[in-house]
Amino acid sequence: MADHGPTPEQSPASARTPFTADAAAPGAPTVPVPVVQRLDLADLFDALRRGWADFKAVPSHAILLCVIYPLLGLALARIVMGYAVLPMLFPLASGFALIGPFAALGLYELSRRRELGQTASAWDAAAVLRSPSLGAMLTLGALLLVIFIGWLASAQAIYVATFGNAPAAAIPDFATQVLTTRAGWQLIVIGCSVGFLFAAASLCLSLVSFPLLLDRQIGVVEAISTSLRVTARNPLTIAAWGAIVAALLILGSLPLFLGLTVVLPLLGHATWHLYRKAVVPNPSPPRIRPSRRARRSAADFPSVLLDRKRGD
Repeated sequence: MADHGPTPEQSPASARTPFTADAAAPGAPTVPVPVVQRLDLADLFDALRRGWADFKAVPSHAILLCVIYPLLGLALARIVMGYAVLPMLFPLASGFALIGPFAALGLYELSRRRELGQTASAWDAAAVLRSPSLGAMLTLGALLLVIFIGWLASAQAIYVATFGNAPAAAIPDFATQVLTTRAGWQLIVIGCSVGFLFAAASLCLSLVSFPLLLDRQIGVVEAISTSLRVTARNPLTIAAWGAIVAALLILGSLPLFLGLTVVLPLLGHATWHLYRKAVVPNPSPPRIRPSRRARRSAADFPSVLLDRKRGD
C-alpha cells in the first residue's frame, strides 16, 4: 500500500513539540503562564505615587475599608494589657504586615477599575466576592493566617525562653526590662530575626499573588509561583520594597495605629501598580460589567435607601 505521508496527528512537527507548562489538557482552554519583568527602585516609587493618586481619588472608600485595622489594633492592645500578656502587643501589631495583602483585596479592585477608566466606588470593591478566583484567594488568605499564627506562637516561645513564664510588668517597667537588660536585648535580636523570616515568607508568597488572582483566572499554585519568580528575578528591589512597607507600617502605627488609615490604603493601591510593573499584562483581560447603580455622594445617605425602595 502506498504511503500517503503522516496524518495531522502524526506529523513530524507535532511529534517534536516538547511538553511545556503552557500545554493544556485536550479540550481545556490554554492559560498562558504569567511573564515576569525586572524592577528597579524607580518602579517602587512610581507605584507608591500611583497608589497615592488612587487614595486621593477615593479616600473615603479606602479609609472605610481599612479603618477596622486601627480599631482592631486598639482592641488588641486593650485585650493584651487586660490579660497581662503585654509582650504579645508588638507581635500582634507587626502581624498586620503578614495578613495585610489579603485584607487589601478591595483596594486592588478599586485601583484596577480606575486603571480601566471605570467608576470606582465602595460597591465596586465588593466585586471581589464575585471573582472566579475567590476560592483561590481564600486559600491563600488561609495560608497567610497560618503564617500569622505561627509568628505569634514563635514570639511567645521566644519571650518565655528569655524572660520565663512570669507575667510581664506594667508598660514602663516592661519597657525598661526590654531596653536595658541582657535578656531584653536577646528578646529584641532573636524576635526581630525570626519576625524577619516570617515577614519575608509572607512577602515572597503574596507579593503579586492576590492582584494576579483578581486579574486572571488561575490557581493559587500558579499565583504563588509567579510571586516567587518575581522575587527571584528582583531580589534587591523586592528587599527594598519590604523595607519601605515595614517603615510605613511603623509610621502608621503611631500614634495608636491611627496612621494605618492612610498607610494601609496607600500600600494596597501601590501593590496593585507594583503588580502591573512586575507582570506582563494579561493578553485576554476579562470584561468588567459596568455598574448600573448611579454614583452617589456620602451626603445622600440615608435618603438613597428610600430612593432604592421606591425604585424597586
